[in-house]
Amino acid sequence: MTTDATTVSPQTPDGWTCGTWTIDPAHTTVSFSARHLMSRVRGTFAEVSGQIVTHPDPAGSTVTAVIGTASVNTGNQMRDDHLRSADFFDVQTHPQMTFVSRTLRRVVDSWVLSGELTIRDVTRTVDLEVEFLGSDPTGLQGEPRIGFSAQATISRRDFGITFGLIADGTKIIIADKIDITLDVQAFPAA
Repeated sequence: MTTDATTVSPQTPDGWTCGTWTIDPAHTTVSFSARHLMSRVRGTFAEVSGQIVTHPDPAGSTVTAVIGTASVNTGNQMRDDHLRSADFFDVQTHPQMTFVSRTLRRVVDSWVLSGELTIRDVTRTVDLEVEFLGSDPTGLQGEPRIGFSAQATISRRDFGITFGLIADGTKIIIADKIDITLDVQAFPAA
């Protein structure tokens, strides 16, 4: 892979490096939080893979990612097993969720990455607010690294996951809105 930081557009963030990058699962965190009764439950997915292509004009950049649904971890085995069941992710039938970007656009002082998120074979457009964290030409072991952070809120109902939603609004067992945070580090693709 070659990287080139000299041919970037005027809107390119400082330190932007062009190239094709592989998401590093050891240095990437896919996390979520949801209201459950009177508190919030937080969790992560340990299995993540994918590719980022950074273009000289950031708007031309792309992202693809795959997350293993069985790798969900909230710190509670009983809850994690329930999340893996047909009530939620149905990991036996749907072992992965995917994200494929469509557009990256600048909105005032931030970037919004729009793409198609697929959970349980249901695909919806999701907008992620993205922050470029920088690049390091030598990394920890001499290899270039690049980093991003992103956030979004999705409706689990949009993906057909309705367990724990009370139709009359009298009691929230598990909220519909799920907050997602991604902290991604990537290295040059082979």
